[in-house]
Amino acid sequence: MGTLRFTKMHGCGNDYVYINCFEEQVEDPAALAVRLSDRHKGVGGDGVILICPSDVADAKMRMFNLDGSEGKMCGNGIRCVAKYVYDHAIARKKELHIETLSGVKTCLIHEEGGEASAVTVDMGDAILAPEEIPVRWESGPLVAENVEVAGGIYEITCVSMGNPHCVIFGGDPDELDLPEIGPQFEHDPLFPQGVNTEFIQVLDSHTLKMRVWERGSGETMACGTGACASAVAAVLCGHCPRGEDILVHLRGGDLTIRWDQDRVWMTGEAVSVFEGTVTV
Repeated sequence: MGTLRFTKMHGCGNDYVYINCFEEQVEDPAALAVRLSDRHKGVGGDGVILICPSDVADAKMRMFNLDGSEGKMCGNGIRCVAKYVYDHAIARKKELHIETLSGVKTCLIHEEGGEASAVTVDMGDAILAPEEIPVRWESGPLVAENVEVAGGIYEITCVSMGNPHCVIFGGDPDELDLPEIGPQFEHDPLFPQGVNTEFIQVLDSHTLKMRVWERGSGETMACGTGACASAVAAVLCGHCPRGEDILVHLRGGDLTIRWDQDRVWMTGEAVSVFEGTVTV
């Protein structure tokens, strides 16, 4: 038995338990994520994120969902990692590089009062090739196609931002029974590695409203990669212009997304909630 120090942080309500692995050692992060993510018997969060040393960047991010599965990328999480690295002087630079399982990402710090208040992340380009998402589809990019999935016929667009996303445009997503339909998408055979599903209402040519079901975590208050995928899908489907800011309203806050020629940029808040220790 021993104690482990942690920091609770969130981006647009997408909250994780962050552990500084420059100073702490975590033997079984998957089991720890299951335990600490429990909102009644643990710290509470959408998962656990380890901030680790890196040989190729300022720090390395490892993200574990609340079911213990490891994710390749987390848009809200990487902003909080960048804030932690900056605020705790692990690397006191306005341009940080964070290693993830989806590659090294560049993070630009927006400072207020000596601390990072928001972060812009170069998320890389959107992946549209079905085999790289992955999605079982053999006719080129899956954009605005009517497909049998989750027990019905839906017009879907599939994008990877380091993890797989299925985007669906329709009415007000608040009216959906997401706990019922979300798992059906997540576990549908169309998606061999599962999928994050975004339900989107287009408010105008620069504004989207989004609700998300994340694989391994269920419904979350926000999903950074999901907001990026939804903005890309909105451009592909003709709802929004490319190369201009798109505001995405999530249940926990707003993200600004811009898909340039070969890059998706995401800007949003990064918030420290509290620090603590837990017996492990």
